[in-house]
Amino acid sequence: MDISISRQMARFALKLQYSDLPPDVVGEVKRYLYDSVGCAFGGFNTRDVQIMRRVYRHMTGLPEATLFVSGDQIPAVSATLVNSLAVRALDYNDIYWREDPCHPSDLIPAALAVGEMTGATMKHVIVAIVLAYEFEQRLCEFALPGIRERKWHHATLTQFVAPIVAGKLMGLSEDQLVNAIGIAGSHSYTVGAVTAGQLTMMKNTVDPMAVRDGVFAAKLAEHDYTGPEEIFEGKEGFMDTFGPDWDVDKLVGRLGESFKILECSMKAFPTEALTHTHISATLQLVKEHDIQPEQVEEVVVTTIARATDILFDPHKYEPRGRETADHSLPYCIARAILDREITTRTFDDEMISDPKLKAIIHKIKGEASEKFEQLFPAKQPSRVTIRTTDGQEHSVYLEYPKGDPREPMTEEDQDSKFRGLTAPYLSDESRQRIKETIFTCDTLSGVKQFMAVMIED
Repeated sequence: MDISISRQMARFALKLQYSDLPPDVVGEVKRYLYDSVGCAFGGFNTRDVQIMRRVYRHMTGLPEATLFVSGDQIPAVSATLVNSLAVRALDYNDIYWREDPCHPSDLIPAALAVGEMTGATMKHVIVAIVLAYEFEQRLCEFALPGIRERKWHHATLTQFVAPIVAGKLMGLSEDQLVNAIGIAGSHSYTVGAVTAGQLTMMKNTVDPMAVRDGVFAAKLAEHDYTGPEEIFEGKEGFMDTFGPDWDVDKLVGRLGESFKILECSMKAFPTEALTHTHISATLQLVKEHDIQPEQVEEVVVTTIARATDILFDPHKYEPRGRETADHSLPYCIARAILDREITTRTFDDEMISDPKLKAIIHKIKGEASEKFEQLFPAKQPSRVTIRTTDGQEHSVYLEYPKGDPREPMTEEDQDSKFRGLTAPYLSDESRQRIKETIFTCDTLSGVKQFMAVMIED
């Protein structure tokens, strides 16, 4: 009998050791840790994170794990959700997009919380983070077309990965880890409505919830709670329920020959991933040609069909909050023209209600290109054309956003992003101490020592 998909995943996860990881893979883990900690600081004071933090602080439980920024001690399952939401809240953390999108760093808080709970070393946490990226990114290539095209959200994929991250650090047996995958995969499915129309706080929360549920599943499995082993390929399992066309080799083939974390991207802007090349192109045009907002007659953004569907629907021309605005390409392009930058401040309430925005946002149109569709996702093409009131036309074509592995963020870029995100909380000395701790974390004996540094001054 063939080995089940979940057992193949569990077997690889339990076998992988720190000594198996090439130096460049360990280096990438540290780079994404640095990026994610910065995002957690930046997202900490958002309304959704503060609500979630208040709810969990009023619930009783063991002080197993530390929250970023505040240093609160709460149960590991709870800390996973709050910290993951902080990383995710500004939509500024990493992105991988093939058939489906994902943000693997949403899973980093699970590794840290469970690692702290179990007394793991940071080397063990690094291995768990590599597994998070490996299986989250492989799941993005598993469905043909992706589940996003089938109207499901990618948190549906995360539910299968979080128990692997947690179970690895908890020292589960192979059978227990298979059960954990089955437990988590039995209930945490997320409909695409969370990213359609006017967006709510749930846009950023569904993936952290799937991460939390995966940690809870691992804790149940530790006590020999059972779940369906053939959760992927079995009768009425994931593949049967979601329809035909799956590439199983993309999910479990050639595990360990290379590592997917090397293919992930960072974000140069705190916006939905499909906006990035277009924002870069717009900023290039307005700066090179000194185009002023009042000179703009029309802006045409040529992109792929799913970008026009997600980012140009009518609600995106009338955003009422951060969650919709950072998923609105008309809004992002308009603010790029008005401000010549896109930062976390771009999505503050006063920017969204700015009267100058109304004068330009409806001049921005999206058009889908079949040619661009054929290039995606190997390339993320964008053509932005700005027509001005004096009859001139300026156009630029770009293929990769800043932060793509082919156009990587430099150390200076990362430092600048980290500085901007942590400015309200940290002195320059504290920023440097956190950076040094992250990039030497594999020398630390425990996660508690690591997390003790990840708090505000």
